[in-house]
Amino acid sequence: MAKRRGNNEGSITQLPNGLWQARISYVERGVHKRKAFYGKTRKEAVEKMQQALAELQKGMPVISERTTVGEYLQMWLEDIARATLRPRSHEKYAQVLRLYLLPHIGHIRLTKLTPAQVQKMLNQLVASGLSPSTAQYCHAVLRRALGQAEKWGMVARNVAKMVDTPKGERKKAQPLTLEQIHALLEQARGHRLYALFVLAVSLGLRQGELLGLRWQDVDFEHGLLHVRVQLQRVGGRFALLEPKSESSRRTLQLPDFVAEALRQHRANQLLERAQMGAEWRGEWDLVFLTSAGTPINSRNLLRTYYGLLRKAGIPRVPFHTLRHTAASWLLAMGCDIRTVQAVLGHSQIGITADLYTHIVPALLKDAAQKMEQLFRPPEKLA
Repeated sequence: MAKRRGNNEGSITQLPNGLWQARISYVERGVHKRKAFYGKTRKEAVEKMQQALAELQKGMPVISERTTVGEYLQMWLEDIARATLRPRSHEKYAQVLRLYLLPHIGHIRLTKLTPAQVQKMLNQLVASGLSPSTAQYCHAVLRRALGQAEKWGMVARNVAKMVDTPKGERKKAQPLTLEQIHALLEQARGHRLYALFVLAVSLGLRQGELLGLRWQDVDFEHGLLHVRVQLQRVGGRFALLEPKSESSRRTLQLPDFVAEALRQHRANQLLERAQMGAEWRGEWDLVFLTSAGTPINSRNLLRTYYGLLRKAGIPRVPFHTLRHTAASWLLAMGCDIRTVQAVLGHSQIGITADLYTHIVPALLKDAAQKMEQLFRPPEKLA
């Protein structure tokens, strides 16, 4: 017979098959829920139920031995991770769950998930054509989620830590040549976004940083540019978000030719605004807007960019190449790697060094030649 307990305290029943079942009822986010815990003995079932009640009192989610990986991941994403993730990151995590993790391992019980099953999933993802970097991202999301489960004692170990992640060869940053830079800017000179491309190849701003640049961030008097926010699309709407790391918030010195391009762009924008009159929708204080005064969609920017590349006779390379171009030429002109790190807004110098290791040897050779000239003893006079 069942031994009933008070509300939120649970009930215990011996099932016809001999197993003991302990059930609790509780309210989660306004929804009444029930969970069942099973044991070969009454004591075993009670212990599992009591552990769940203790977790519930601490505000922790209730996980039973029947909870699947999919159920846990969805709960973790919405109830735990959302509070610590930026909106765009939350969207990416949700996409990873929906497209990759849930279809492959979502049906497996959380406590039964093995390293072999995670490894098989990663191998299958890559075999199906997914890039190694995306598979690595899937692994990182799963590892983070299971790390939380391990910390709370929901699983005995984080099995995602025990697998080999797919290895993808990191592509070397291939900058534009000086001739290609001039050709691109020459094609862009008559375009309304000419100043954007000047900024991209000279200071290496990220696409979101360029599109989120505000006039209040441009200090013409002192020749400074402050990178403080970036434009992103969140839930189908534009939003200005702070950078992920503090190092991405940076102040850069404006070269004179860049400052001049921005001044001319400002004059052109004011003229566009006057011509549009009441149709101007420029609620945003952005440096780069559409002709109607609205934020620029990144896809439209890419269409413009690829069109300019085609006209300039330059192979179709990613927009991010402009950032690599700025960094590479700064290094080639003798800037030290820490200065380049600051310009790019990398959080660690290792990131900068890893990306540009193929450029550094040439600089080291140049340094060695300069040292040779400095310390070589003068030739004896004949």
